[in-house]
Amino acid sequence: MSLHRKGRAALVLALVAVVAMAFRVSWNALRDIAGAVGADDTAAMLYPFVVDGLMALALIATLVLTGDARRFALRVLGAYTVASLVLNYVHGLVPELHGRTVDWGRLADWDPANWALVLLATSLPVGSIYFGSDLVAKVLHHRPAPIPTASPNAEKSTETDMKRSTADLPVSTPAPITPNVTVLPRPVAVGFLKSTLPAKPSPSIAPTPAKPIERRAVAAESTRTRRATGRVPAVAKSTRPKRTPEQLLAEARAATAGWPDAKVTGEGIRRAVRTSPANARSLRDTLLAERADTAAEAA
Repeated sequence: MSLHRKGRAALVLALVAVVAMAFRVSWNALRDIAGAVGADDTAAMLYPFVVDGLMALALIATLVLTGDARRFALRVLGAYTVASLVLNYVHGLVPELHGRTVDWGRLADWDPANWALVLLATSLPVGSIYFGSDLVAKVLHHRPAPIPTASPNAEKSTETDMKRSTADLPVSTPAPITPNVTVLPRPVAVGFLKSTLPAKPSPSIAPTPAKPIERRAVAAESTRTRRATGRVPAVAKSTRPKRTPEQLLAEARAATAGWPDAKVTGEGIRRAVRTSPANARSLRDTLLAERADTAAEAA
C-alpha cells in the first residue's frame, strides 16, 4: 500500500514539474505578444498566467465535475489550449517580437490575419474572467454522488449463502401438484319408449300434524310514569281486537283459497292476515297439511 502511494505521489510531482517547465517556455512567448498589443511591463508579465493559468484551472475542473459541467470545462480547456498554441506559433514566426522592435498592434503583415490575432490576444483576459468564474462556481456547487461502501466479506458471504440456498432448494421446494382428472362416462342415449312394467303404487304420505299456535305472554303495562315525549297517544294505539288461533286459521283459509301450493308461504300469509312471522309459519304448515289431506281423499 505504501509503495502504491509513493508511486502516485511521484507521478503527480513529475506532472507538476513538466507543467512548470512548459509554462516557463510558453511564458516568454505570451509576454512578448502582450507587449506587442499594448500591455505595459507588469501586464505583460501577468499575461501568461491569464492564459496558461486558466488552462490549469480548467484541467482541475474536469477532474472534479461530471456530466454537462465536465464537458463545459473540457471545451474551455481545449479553446485556451488552441489559443496559446496559436500565439506561441505567431511568436516563432515573427522574429521582431523577440527584441520587441515590432510596431504596436502589428502581429502579421496581412491585415485580416493581423486583426484576428490582435482580437484573439486581447480577448483572452476577458474570457479568463468569465470562464474562470463559471468554472469555480460549478466546482463549489458540485455535489459528488456517494460511493456505496461494500463490506470486505460481502463476496464471501454471498457465495456461502448461494451455495446453502442451492443445497436446500430440492428440500424446501414442494413438488408440483397434479390435479386429478376424472373421466366421465359417455352419455347413453335413452329411448322415449313407454315402459311395459306395471307401475308400483306410491305410498300415501301421512299428513304432518299441525303445531298448535303458542300464546305469547304480553308484558303488562308499566305503572311507572313516563315522560310526555315517550308516551304513545291514545289515537295511535291499535283498536283491533285480539284474534284467537281459530280466527287466524279461518282468515288464512279465506285469504289463500285461490292460491297454489307454491304461493302458500309464511311471508305471504303474514302479509295477508297481518300477523306475526311465527303465527304465519304455523298457519302455513296447517294449510299445507289440510291441502295434502284433501288431495289424498280425492285420489
